[in-house]
Amino acid sequence: MTDAELAAHLAETAGRILIDVRNAGVFSEKALGKAGDQTANQFLVHAIREARPDDGLLSEEMKDNGERLAKSRVWIVDPVDGTREYGEKRADWAVHVGLAVDGQPVIGAVALPDAGLVLRSDRPAPVPPSPTPLRMLVSRTRPAKEALAVAERLGADLVPMGSAGAKAMAVVRGDADIYLHSGGQFEWDSMAPVAVALAHGLHCSRIDGSPLIYNREDVYLPDLLICPKPLAAKILTIIAGLDPAT
Repeated sequence: MTDAELAAHLAETAGRILIDVRNAGVFSEKALGKAGDQTANQFLVHAIREARPDDGLLSEEMKDNGERLAKSRVWIVDPVDGTREYGEKRADWAVHVGLAVDGQPVIGAVALPDAGLVLRSDRPAPVPPSPTPLRMLVSRTRPAKEALAVAERLGADLVPMGSAGAKAMAVVRGDADIYLHSGGQFEWDSMAPVAVALAHGLHCSRIDGSPLIYNREDVYLPDLLICPKPLAAKILTIIAGLDPAT
């Protein structure tokens, strides 16, 4: 099984496990999120260690002992991206399984279990052209001020959505055009989605235009931009010109 096939298989299987946990109907909203995180994490960690014992591993739900820093190949996973949405039994949550090689997001799979989909870096498809007006994804609970300012300048419609993976895959699928986040994230929030988006020919960067680098000692990676390449320069120029007090 190739790395890409493994990533997709694990993301899909974890998604099915999470659906089963949710359908059991024995957890409160808060307890469901915790149970989902723990169950999916246990499966993914054991499966990756069994299938790729020499690789490093970073998971949101696992204590990081730093051993991964000495590895060239590091799996970065988010067992439930959008724990709140999962606990609320919404559909805008995801499972992320990705592989970074020398800090680069080379392999990714993002499962959208309620849609029955797994978006994969090894199976890219054409991204539909952007309509007018553009559609800007924002957090449904705490929209980033930079995203709101850029949307206003572009005349873009706002599309509230839950998890980072769901938002990134909305751009990949052509359901939205711009995912700009500046409110704080960690490597597991974006690594697999960025690998998938890059494979589909999209622009992915920090909001200052610098590349997204993974498997660092400090896993805080606070911002990103995912959009079609023709839009990137304009969006980055707008961001650079924003008043910090905006």
